[in-house]
Amino acid sequence: MPDTKKFIENLSGAGKCIGVLTSGGDAQGMNAAVRAVVRMGIYVGAKVYFIHEGYQGMVDGGDNIKEASWESVSSMLQVGGTVIGSARCKDFRTHEGRLRAALNLVQRGITNLCVIGGDGSLTGANLFREEWSGLLDELVQSGEISEEASQIHSALHIVGMVGSIDNDFCGTDMTIGTDSALHRIIEVVDAIMTTAQSHQRTFVLEVMGRHCGYLALVSALACGADWVLIPEMPPKDGWEEQMCYKLSENRADKKRLNIIIVAEGAIDQSNKPITTELIKDLVVRCLGFDTRVTILGHVQRGGTPSAFDRILASRMGVEAVLALLEASPGTPACVVSLCGNQAVRVPLMECVQMTQEVQKAMDEKRFEEAVRLRGRSFENNLNTYKLLSHRKIDSELPHSSFNVAVLNVGAPAAGMNAAVRSAVRVGITEGHTMFAVSDGFEGFYKGQIKEIKWGDVGGWTGQGGSLLGTKRTLPAKHIDKIAEQMRIHNINALLVIGGFEAYLGLMELQAARSKHAELCVPMVMVPATVSNNIPGSDLSIGADTALNAITDTCDRIKQSASGTKRRVFIIETMGGYCGYLATVGGLAAGADAAYIYEEPFDIRELQSNVEHLTEKMKTSIQRGLVLRNENCSENYTTDFIYQLYNEEGKGVFDCRKNVLGHMQQGGAPSPFDRNFGTKIAAKAMQWISKKLKEFYREDEGRVFANTEDSACLLGMRRRALVFQPVIQLKDETDFVHRIPKEQWWLRLRPLMKILAKYKTSYDVSDSGQLEHIVRLRAKDISAI
Repeated sequence: MPDTKKFIENLSGAGKCIGVLTSGGDAQGMNAAVRAVVRMGIYVGAKVYFIHEGYQGMVDGGDNIKEASWESVSSMLQVGGTVIGSARCKDFRTHEGRLRAALNLVQRGITNLCVIGGDGSLTGANLFREEWSGLLDELVQSGEISEEASQIHSALHIVGMVGSIDNDFCGTDMTIGTDSALHRIIEVVDAIMTTAQSHQRTFVLEVMGRHCGYLALVSALACGADWVLIPEMPPKDGWEEQMCYKLSENRADKKRLNIIIVAEGAIDQSNKPITTELIKDLVVRCLGFDTRVTILGHVQRGGTPSAFDRILASRMGVEAVLALLEASPGTPACVVSLCGNQAVRVPLMECVQMTQEVQKAMDEKRFEEAVRLRGRSFENNLNTYKLLSHRKIDSELPHSSFNVAVLNVGAPAAGMNAAVRSAVRVGITEGHTMFAVSDGFEGFYKGQIKEIKWGDVGGWTGQGGSLLGTKRTLPAKHIDKIAEQMRIHNINALLVIGGFEAYLGLMELQAARSKHAELCVPMVMVPATVSNNIPGSDLSIGADTALNAITDTCDRIKQSASGTKRRVFIIETMGGYCGYLATVGGLAAGADAAYIYEEPFDIRELQSNVEHLTEKMKTSIQRGLVLRNENCSENYTTDFIYQLYNEEGKGVFDCRKNVLGHMQQGGAPSPFDRNFGTKIAAKAMQWISKKLKEFYREDEGRVFANTEDSACLLGMRRRALVFQPVIQLKDETDFVHRIPKEQWWLRLRPLMKILAKYKTSYDVSDSGQLEHIVRLRAKDISAI
């Protein structure tokens, strides 16, 4: 069978010129995208040009269009906004303006454009592409370009990347800048919560989103807000009384503060705006609560990009260059987008049309359809919010008479508490009695089990660590006592939130079912560990927070090196034998190398890395960053690598080392981890409810589950959340090193090397298929 694999080595950009521009509102991560386009373009042999000030620079020409070099994008990765400038451009909307832009591009031989912006910028680019041959004909007629130049530059190829903090573009789960904007919002909300608590205040926060409520919705989910108002879901008539009732109910529940989040485009059923002042007056008038308004404004666009946005933008930038290299004259303009955790290409105009359809549906008050058109990711967020936010009165609840226990196992991971809160509240809504087990399986066999109620988990989403307490103890040695506790408390289902020990623990519980009927109940595990080393899931709760901790520290370390010059830092990251944090952290921080266990290295590779850094010190980038996973090699320790670099770099650079340690496990959870934990635990609880009904034996009056599929791991696989029997994951696991045998992120390693100027092999077989947006949305089940 012929090998159908496609490698970057076989794609050449020689003789091609690529122009890169940022347009419309700025978004954090745009610089990371520009850097990736420039470096990937140069890597494949193309010339890359900066087009400064967006379309205005393209129309004005001159110094606005400059060739980029490898060094010219150094230090851009950690900078917010867009270094090459962005402007709203009226000239480009005119035919005359586009004619001047075409002339400026042809004069420099640019026929490939990479546009980073919102739907307006991308629509403009597509119009430009459609008019291109006509514009060239006009330029030939006026004698500004020759017939020959017109022939050579006859086709204009366009690839878009969506840079928009609102996440208002259909066809991608996340746009560049959205995650960073959520970071800004959550930082503010966490800070406001402490002052609101002191004074028993109500805070009304306005976040950006004129036409899209994504930021408001996800930040409300991530901070456990009392009420949220978004344009896609205007509140039903009589919402004012309902909201005030909910706020007063929360106060009666000893909650000292209320948070209401409003999107700037929030409207009521009659399309009338709902403003923060209107809500403040309402709360003061009806409840007499001390109420304050905070409008976040442009703070949300500012600051440094999050680790997620840097990785997203870097992956998209590389994919955009591949798309331009593979484009033929008939290829439609495409957008590089994210589906689950895969980069895909979708036709630009399909995305734009669907984005416009959402607005049309909202204008015509077809709000349910607007939510559906936004995509499954938006819909899931909304459904999860509805599920968690409205506490039903006891008489409204279905009564199930089932008892469900929740426990944390393994090392603490940020986001565990958000998952516990979500599970408890969804469980109560489904009619179950929820029990919390303290200190993992150790607390379980000691009987540290007590009922946990709705109010007990209030304010948990923003807390780091594990409030239930967690231990690494495995259940096998204490299985008799655990079975006894299951009987005493009549536990009918188990939800285990944790890392590799949780995975092993679930296997041990399942294996003991033959001896203990008490363990024949539905069990599900949700992965939560900073190491991201759980088989059956591409991501685990806590890994994003750890990545941000690594990235922030690396930023500071790089800044300290910019003063001293000629300095290389060796940084040790956590992860056990799993190189996820070192690799993906390296990509987000712009590292020169990352040593991991999964990719064995020897002294020759270390030597070539030192030589590479020596060359780098001759340029204007006089600093280096090397990451090392804590268990990547028994003999090449952090100290050894530090001493080797120090010795070999004598007279060229000096070295410093830094072990990041437990700071990677601590801190407040990132918005992604809060949201991921909340959604995945809610889904796990719904699965438990379904299985309890399925395995309930009426004749015996008990739950009995002894099938493989009644002990599952819920993980994110490529594009969807999937339940997988733990027994079936055995073959996918390297138990000695506690890692999955196959790991998706290893495909990102060549990216890090390319962006650090190493020649490497990069399998691009996954790239290249243009997917249609409708099919994409059908597949996109439960995308995060």
